[in-house]
Amino acid sequence: MKRLRSLAPLLLLVLIGVGLFASGVLDRFGPSGIAAEQHLLQEQIATRPLLAALVHVGIITAAISTGIPGTVVLILAGGMLFGGPLGALLSSIGVILGASVLYAASRFAFSGDQPGHAPALVERLRQGYHAHPHSYTFFLRLVPVFPFGGVTVALAWLRCPPWLFVLATAIGGSVTTTIESLLGAGLAQNLARNGTIDRHLLADPWFVGPMFGMALLALLPIVLNRWRARRAARTQTPPSA
Repeated sequence: MKRLRSLAPLLLLVLIGVGLFASGVLDRFGPSGIAAEQHLLQEQIATRPLLAALVHVGIITAAISTGIPGTVVLILAGGMLFGGPLGALLSSIGVILGASVLYAASRFAFSGDQPGHAPALVERLRQGYHAHPHSYTFFLRLVPVFPFGGVTVALAWLRCPPWLFVLATAIGGSVTTTIESLLGAGLAQNLARNGTIDRHLLADPWFVGPMFGMALLALLPIVLNRWRARRAARTQTPPSA
């Protein structure tokens, strides 16, 4: 019974996420859905800007905390409707709040666990994490290859200090969120000029630039692995006589 009580907050978040995803609520916020209602939505934002900002933060918070797949669609929608800078700011706040809720629920769920038998994802992270917890936490948050929710749960299981978790999420999450928001803004500009999202998008610097940034982040693990391998090789090479 005690174990079930500790798991209750995390299970509740998962159930809410499953319900929201099954309801199809994300479909309205895809690029095609936003394109169909862009003028109406932007009029509503202009009429009640503070309420619209709070609603967007709330949606991102709910999506991140419940682990709904496809949260990037919501962040793109924020960039399309609020513009790149403001959309990035609002989405980043939602990401930090949502990740903190999921982290707290996961810490509570794992509070009675002994660090002996870890989930598969955590087992892969444990060795490197305990060797360099600060750099490893920031690395996991900066690289978009790893699932955001999975990393949050893993860091909670590894008992990452709350201050380090929030700081890494604020920095790493904001980087990827800003890039995704700029992508959304590029989609909106292409839509405004051409009436549809088409091949002209590939010539738009507001779209190509963020895409290049995402590619660099995706390549970050390869660059770091090669740097570490060369550093280890230099360390192990005996000095010449």
